[in-house]
Amino acid sequence: MRKIKRVLDLKARGLSQRAISHSCGISQSTVSDYLAAAAAAGVEWPAASQWEEAEIERKLYPRQPAPEFWRKHHQPDWLSIQRDLLSRKELTLQLVWEEYRINDTGYSYSRFCELYRNWLQKLDLVLRHEHRAGEKMFVDYAGSTIPIHKASSGEIEFEAAIFVAVLGASSYTFAEASVGQDLASWIGSHLRAFEFFGGVTALTVPDNLKSAVTKPSYYEPQLNRTYEEMGDHYGTAILPARPYRPRDKAKVEVGVQIVQRWIVMALRLQRFFALGELNAAIAKLLAQLNQRRFRKRPGTRAELFEQLDRPALQPLPAQRYEMGEWKTARVNLDYHVEADRHHYSVPHALVHQPVDIRSTATTVEIFRRGVRVASHLRSAEPGKATTSAEHRPKAHQKYLDRTPSRLIEEARLTGPTTASLVEAILAAKRHPEQGYRACLGILRLAGQYPAARLEAAAERALRARAYSFQSLESILRNSLDQLPLAPQDPAVSPFPVEHDNVRGADYYDLPPGT
Repeated sequence: MRKIKRVLDLKARGLSQRAISHSCGISQSTVSDYLAAAAAAGVEWPAASQWEEAEIERKLYPRQPAPEFWRKHHQPDWLSIQRDLLSRKELTLQLVWEEYRINDTGYSYSRFCELYRNWLQKLDLVLRHEHRAGEKMFVDYAGSTIPIHKASSGEIEFEAAIFVAVLGASSYTFAEASVGQDLASWIGSHLRAFEFFGGVTALTVPDNLKSAVTKPSYYEPQLNRTYEEMGDHYGTAILPARPYRPRDKAKVEVGVQIVQRWIVMALRLQRFFALGELNAAIAKLLAQLNQRRFRKRPGTRAELFEQLDRPALQPLPAQRYEMGEWKTARVNLDYHVEADRHHYSVPHALVHQPVDIRSTATTVEIFRRGVRVASHLRSAEPGKATTSAEHRPKAHQKYLDRTPSRLIEEARLTGPTTASLVEAILAAKRHPEQGYRACLGILRLAGQYPAARLEAAAERALRARAYSFQSLESILRNSLDQLPLAPQDPAVSPFPVEHDNVRGADYYDLPPGT
């Protein structure tokens, strides 16, 4: 039963065609036909609100006089029409029909659509999904594996997994063997599939394996971070199949079955001792598979690929994707995070904050809320740390800048005698760091007393072998530096003895054990 009156009423209320379609339980195209017929017949609302449904229908669809004789029109080229529809996203069946009826002869639109649907039903079930050219790539692993043997003993080293990718419109197929179904193998197979096809599809449809989907869901599946990043790099949207809905990826299910029959089974009697050797054999059989003619329709996968998918594929990016593994960590109290047993610094303000770590073969990047806060060259030294000086607090930077040579050079700005006293204090300690505070106190005195007085006090302290901050401060506080010094025995030097066996200031800058 037609619902023309209800459609006209809802349209007058300002509802969209889609909303009217949902409300009336009819297709949007039927709503469009009703409205177009009403406009052509001059039927308007609310004038038509007083009419019966049958009266409105007669005005919109007046009966046509029966033809004098029945005539069967020539059959359109349905295969050519289907290829046009698949290769052009904007092309509609109605436009094709209008071009078909350009001379006002042939089937009506409804009969044309009916005949087209009848023709589609005679095709292979796989082809009932009208995939647009360049729209989807379906990916999965075959259920069968191929063993790789050890060359030395002939024992099986591992079972190689078979990755399969199939393009939706042409069924053009890619297959290769990998070490397993881990994340690195999964991403690498995708990259080689894109390069094999020479372009990228708008959508990539995987199964819900762990390397692709970390949290399967019927409504909002959660993708693996690295897999999602790869999709962004290549400009393809990842759309996992619904759990327990194999028809969502029927194209690759059939592709996997064909690969297992024509490639895996064809290699069952051969023994392979390297993954590259196996992939060379697969590539040879894969070329034959894509050139094999279809059983229920004309052409081959390679021919359809050239006609449909290749022109519609997006170009490959300028740079190949570099795989990076993601993990979440919390910044330690020492403003470092751990990645692969090595520690990398982040800005000290992020202590105790959660961050995301992306590790590639050469770099380690740390992100906070999507913003990169640190980047380091990747290190393979376990237990060690890579630290950027700017990530330290200023107090830590200042502390680490304290070295014996730096302290001596700062004292030398006051005078050589002050520098000699600082050097003597450092040399007198079991470890030079024990004398850091005394030296810092002497440098502070340089801001309180003139350089001449500090030099005189340092000379008096050296003569008395009073190698301490307190002694120097006492000399200055009591103005002993201004008293004349007793004559010095030339045989006794007030300065540290110069000798090949005496350690100089540079010695203390060397790392322990050198």
